Amino acid sequence: MIKKVKRNYLEINSLQDLKEGYKPSKNYSLNLINPINFQINKFFYKKIGKKHKWIDRLTWPEEKWINYVSLKNVETYVFKFNEDLVGFFELIFHLEKKETEIAYFGILEEYQNKKLGSYLLSEAIKKSFQKNINRVWVHTCSLDHKNALNNYISRGMKIFKTETLNI
Repeated sequence: MIKKVKRNYLEINSLQDLKEGYKPSKNYSLNLINPINFQINKFFYKKIGKKHKWIDRLTWPEEKWINYVSLKNVETYVFKFNEDLVGFFELIFHLEKKETEIAYFGILEEYQNKKLGSYLLSEAIKKSFQKNINRVWVHTCSLDHKNALNNYISRGMKIFKTETLNI
C-alpha cells in the first residue's frame, strides 16, 4: 500500500526570531550526553520513532550507532523529569555552512501534550546558535506528532521547502 506523506523543511535564521516556550518546573533538566552513549540515542529513536515510522536507523548495527554518536559535529541532549527520561534531540553542526540541523527531536508518549515540546525545541534552537551559526533547520512530516509542525512554526521557524513522498 502506498501512502502519501507531506514533508516540510523549516528554518530559523536568528536567535532573535525565537519565540521561546515556557520553562517547566525545576524538576526538569536538560543535559548534553557526555560521555556519549549510543544506547540512549537508540532507545529514544526506537521508542519515539515507532509511532512515527522512523525506520532508517532500525537496521544499524552497534558499530554504526557508536560511529554516529562519536562524530565531533553531533551532540545529543536528554530531557528528564527528576531521573525519568522525557525526551531528546540530536543536533548536527555543519560549521562550514554555518548551520545546524535538528536531526531528531522527540518526547516520550507519556510526557506528550504537556507543552514540554515548546520548551525542548526552544532549547534545541538556543544550543544550536551557541556554535556561531546563521541557520537552524529541521524537517518534519505528516507521520510525526500532530503538534510537531505547529510547534516549529510557533517557535519562529519558517517553512522553506515542502515535498510529497510516496511510501
